[in-house]
Order: sequence, then structure tokens, then C-alpha cells
Amino acid sequence: MKPAPFAYHAPRSLDEAVAVLGEVGHDGKVLAGGQSLIPMLSMRLAAPAHLIDINQVAGLDTVTVTEDAVRVGATVRHRDVERSDEVYAALPLLRQALLNVAHPAIRNRGTTVGSIAHADAAGEMPSIAVLTDAIVEVQGPAGAREISAHDFFAGPLEIAIGADEVVVAVRFGRFPSGTRTGFTESARRRGDYALAGVGVALTCQEGAIARARAAYVSVTDVPSVLDLTAVLVGTTQADVAARADDLIGAVRAHVQPESDIHASADYRRMLAGELTRRLVAEVMAR
Repeated sequence: MKPAPFAYHAPRSLDEAVAVLGEVGHDGKVLAGGQSLIPMLSMRLAAPAHLIDINQVAGLDTVTVTEDAVRVGATVRHRDVERSDEVYAALPLLRQALLNVAHPAIRNRGTTVGSIAHADAAGEMPSIAVLTDAIVEVQGPAGAREISAHDFFAGPLEIAIGADEVVVAVRFGRFPSGTRTGFTESARRRGDYALAGVGVALTCQEGAIARARAAYVSVTDVPSVLDLTAVLVGTTQADVAARADDLIGAVRAHVQPESDIHASADYRRMLAGELTRRLVAEVMAR
């Protein structure tokens, strides 16, 4: 199929982009990488009257690493974040998760911020946003504002911004010293949407877990964090197996998968628990 007709806009500044959005409102969609939006247009799951291409807007294509965060602009490609040694040194979890995003060809074009703005709970980057306590930077007619990632996802494919606002960057929070991270998922084929996936952040002191958090892919309606500290506090590499039943039980109680043509809800729930158990053991063994 072909997209429904639309008017194409290519603003050169952020103010111009916001002005266009202010004019067209809910009839407009913002285009960055297009790896989610264009297929939706082609299948006519979305039919905006206006497409606002922000790729020529100056200042949206940079990555900045500070002591507290990794800031990724709205037109930065997945591949640029994945390949950045500076980003990896500051926040390894980004590369760990990005390696699971679709295929290299898609990561070459798709944007990390666009994936978060798409708000698909089957995507990897929304889960990383909540796990890192990210801050979403938004610009609208009233100026700039910031939204916590925990408040940003209003529902499946729904975000808490106005029709006249555009996401300009996401600041992923860095973890405390001593934090070990990992990401894994299970899909029928490499690059397919995951049946279930999980990212973990384990903050350790003297070889034992002091704080443990996890976020999931494809098994919750919106990205959310599961605090596993009560289950894993004091756990060392030697006794991860002894906590396995409690860990899996906590995960199964947290996730809310649905059955579809790819897997049943029960299978996804089982898979989320098992992936978490394996990943915690792997991260602690590093």
C-alpha cells in the first residue's frame, strides 16, 4: 500500500518546526528516522495530513556526555549511539540494548529518541528510558519543558505531550559507581520484535547487590521499572541461584503480557522470569 496524501514540511529551525505543529495540530506527524512512522503510513495505520521532517533542524544531531547523563538529540541515529566509545564508557546499557534493535540497516537510519517517542512497549529504547530515569526534553509554543520518562508514556503508542510540541532530546541518567548492567531478549528470529526482553541495573557494594532494578520489553502495556532490591539485596555471584525462585516470582507478578499469534501470555510471562534469572546471573559473573 501507499501512504495517504499529505503535505510535506522541512523546517530549518526548531522555532519553525514548532510553528508548523502549532498550525496543523493533531493533523501533523514529526518525521526523524522514519523506521516506525513510514511503515505505519504505508499500511495506513496513520494518515496525517501533514508530515514535519526535522532532519534539517540544527542542533538536534548531537550526543553529549556529562557527569550525570548522556544526552541524545532527536535526529541522532541508533548506530551513532551504539558505536560511540564515549557513550559506552559512560552508560554501557545503551549499547547493550541497541545491539538488539532490529537490524543494522534499520539502526543506520532509525533514531533513538524517535523510538522512545513512538512509545511502543515492544521496543527496546522505551524500557531503557525508564530504567535510566531519563528526562525527555520537549519544545512547544510556550517554550521548553522537561518530562520524566516515568510520566512520558501515557499508554500504548501514546505520549504525554501536546500536539504542538516536539521532542528535542532525551537525557539518559548515569548509574552510580559500582553498577553493572545487561540486556537480553528472546525473538523468533534475530531482529524480530522480542517475545520478551529485559534490561537490568545491579548496583553492588563489596561484591554483593545493594540495589537491583529491571525494565521489560513486550510484556507490559507501558514501560515501567521493577524494583528487585528486596529480592536480591545481599546477593553475591555465588548465591544467585538460591534467589532464583523469589526472583522469578517477582517478575511474573510484575509483567502483564497478552496472548497473540506469536506466543501466549503464559509463555511470555515464563520467558520474562527466566530471562531475568539468566541475565542477573550473567551480569553478576562479569
